[in-house]
Amino acid sequence: MKIYIDFDDCLCETARYFSVLVKEMFGKDVPYEDIGFFDLKRSFALTDEQYEEMMIKAHTPEALLSFEETPGASETVNSFINAGHEVSIITGRPNVAYEASREWLDRHGLQRVRLYCLNKYGRDSFIKNSEFSLEIEDYYKMHFDYAIEDSPLAFRFFDHLPDLKIMVYDRPWNHDCELPGSGYKRCLDWETIKKSIR
Repeated sequence: MKIYIDFDDCLCETARYFSVLVKEMFGKDVPYEDIGFFDLKRSFALTDEQYEEMMIKAHTPEALLSFEETPGASETVNSFINAGHEVSIITGRPNVAYEASREWLDRHGLQRVRLYCLNKYGRDSFIKNSEFSLEIEDYYKMHFDYAIEDSPLAFRFFDHLPDLKIMVYDRPWNHDCELPGSGYKRCLDWETIKKSIR
């Protein structure tokens, strides 16, 4: 089987990092549990300038390498690979973050996964002259049997795969999201995901 896995807030605790960062940078106290929107600019009530400043700081190698692993992520992903499944990390991070992202995976025992940067959300504007390693048209040529994703904004990238089973990693910003169809399943943790992918 071929498995798509999103990076941020599936493999690592990115939003928890942002909750601390936005308080340090701008004095805005928004606990992780209160991040109601995947759109962080909206969740943290940031100006365009503040959002750009925050995103640049959060995409430095030092920041990216500091993200905590989501409990059970590496162990479960490696169990998929050991079972003969092909795992691809499809991240919305810009290509400029590739090297640090690759290093994070390697440090967490995920040397065997493939990593692709895909411009899912049009965020390339905050880091100038960045290119993405996977273009949208190339992504749509790929096939997956399962996907693990937290962002409701990314669900549209699955429409071309009618038999795809999507494990929605439960996060505050998707609690109120109506799942698009029967192929979607809300999962509270990696143990649930592991039991769902056979």
